[in-house]
Amino acid sequence: MHGNVWEWCQDIYGDYPSGAVTDPVGSLQGSRRVLRGGGWFNDAVRYRSAFRDHGGPVLRRNYIGLRLSLVSSSE
Repeated sequence: MHGNVWEWCQDIYGDYPSGAVTDPVGSLQGSRRVLRGGGWFNDAVRYRSAFRDHGGPVLRRNYIGLRLSLVSSSE
């Protein structure tokens, strides 16, 4: 998730819980989704997969994409 395009995530944008957390999920309510990774036109600090931004469900841009993943049903 580095460079090229921002990637939509399933998480709803919001504050993370305080303290150390592994794989935080974000908010449980809201309408803005998380975008990660930075686009081709951003500066280097935004290319990190840990960098979050957000957008509404109708946001469409040539620098926003998504990544599909498949999880095994045996897990």
